[in-house]
Amino acid sequence: MSAAVSRRIIIVTAVHAPSARFLPDAYKSICEQELPDGWEWHWLIQEDGRTDQVAPHVPDDERVSFRQGRPGGPGVARMMAMAHADGDYVKVLDADDQLAPGVLARDLAALEADASLGWATSRVLDFLPDGSTAGFPGDPEAGAIERGKVLEYWKANGFRAQVHPATLFVRKDLLLALGGWMALPASEDTGLLMALNATSRGWFSAEVGLLYRKWPGQATSQASHTEAAERDARMAVVQARAEKLAEFGWRYPTQG
Repeated sequence: MSAAVSRRIIIVTAVHAPSARFLPDAYKSICEQELPDGWEWHWLIQEDGRTDQVAPHVPDDERVSFRQGRPGGPGVARMMAMAHADGDYVKVLDADDQLAPGVLARDLAALEADASLGWATSRVLDFLPDGSTAGFPGDPEAGAIERGKVLEYWKANGFRAQVHPATLFVRKDLLLALGGWMALPASEDTGLLMALNATSRGWFSAEVGLLYRKWPGQATSQASHTEAAERDARMAVVQARAEKLAEFGWRYPTQG
């Protein structure tokens, strides 16, 4: 085996007890990824809380790190995991989802080939309880996504983005510079996506990159997620953050 130092993709997963049983499926989907020579992955699993119900589902693999912390929601858990992000890129993977074959290599290739791209997303299929999958229309054209386009679509279509934040692959330094996931009870990943689009060009792959599991225990299926007053407040601060970033004119990559 080569002694050369590999560059790393950091896979960040927030998990709580109800979703821990899906970690082995997520792990299998990671292990099936193929990366170019000189690259490796490191999976950071951060429990949103301190229980004894998650650790039994964590794979025994030196490439996997597991930590716990005070409960604060998935955004808080991901941000705590970032303290140990020892790589150039961050890939989001929710505990109950699965990466599609080849997605890490595709995301990496897009950003390595074009330094003006800050992030990448890809097509999603809903992964239904009976094992079937379902797509949905509305994906953008494959290729580069210019600044402001995701935000523009989101505002015009009932606060629904045409790219899914659960598929995000992003330069670590850019994620940190924007403050990471928003301090919200939900939609924290949408908030980050809009901030990224306000400040940097992105990429969309039309090939399926994620199987998004639909199950009764997921956070987005709870009534609180769609309660009108809270949802309106979340969307208002997500929009305000993105618009102020655009107004202030900070851009990635910065010009020297």
